[in-house]
Amino acid sequence: MSYYDKPSFKKVTGNTVIVQHDNVDKALRKFKKKVLESGLLNELREREFYTKPTTKRKQAKNAAKRRWQKKLDSQALPKKMY
Repeated sequence: MSYYDKPSFKKVTGNTVIVQHDNVDKALRKFKKKVLESGLLNELREREFYTKPTTKRKQAKNAAKRRWQKKLDSQALPKKMY
């Protein structure tokens, strides 16, 4: 296949949304939902600055502590009101 035999359209990859009947607002909502579900923005925020591996481990450990404390608090008996 030579250069001139290639189709004139390009295949679009990634998150795409088609605008139908000039309804840009609906397409924008769908696009935002797709980006949110894919976790693309969270990954970009994480990669914006370099974090050392020790800092990552420390943050993960603190997050686990918070989850554990939250679980214990939800299972605790209610305080006596007398």
